[in-house]
Amino acid sequence: MSDDYEVHGPHDHAIEHAGSHGGDTNASRLAVMTAILASVGAIAAYQSGANENQALFFKNEAAILKTEAANQWAYYQAKGEKQNLAELGAALSDPASSAHAKFIADTQRYKTEKEPIRQKAEALEEQVKKDNEVSESLQHQHHRWAQATTLVQISIALAAITLLTKKRWLQKLTIGMAVVSVGLFVTALIGV
Repeated sequence: MSDDYEVHGPHDHAIEHAGSHGGDTNASRLAVMTAILASVGAIAAYQSGANENQALFFKNEAAILKTEAANQWAYYQAKGEKQNLAELGAALSDPASSAHAKFIADTQRYKTEKEPIRQKAEALEEQVKKDNEVSESLQHQHHRWAQATTLVQISIALAAITLLTKKRWLQKLTIGMAVVSVGLFVTALIGV
């Protein structure tokens, strides 16, 4: 007898109506946007960490080279002091003595030895400057990636709240925040 009659309640009609009309298309769009934002956020978070690591690497290299440059300048200064002592010895010795000739030769030798040391120290300082500039640039880019990651996470949270509350103004805010976060992602990507 149950095969003869089928009685539908109001809730059955609502379920059939929702199923036949595809449900809430805004919810579907927000879900897709959230998935895309999650992917963008994952990329931004990875790049943020990678840039920070590279920035720290170049900063560390700069510190090591700065120490090496300081060592070269100390070596240069030591050679200069030896040259000064040799010049003093030459000034105080008898010009006809063999000691005077040795002091003159030592003066010239120390003067010649100082030049490559100075050049090496200056080259190291130039490399320090370059490494510091690269580190600063990478650190700036890291901040852009971190800002993009933060805004993507805020956009995802707003999308979840929008799905729960179904507020139209919140949906617009969510989309606006998503656009801003993607904009920051692009600026980080191109290195601005």
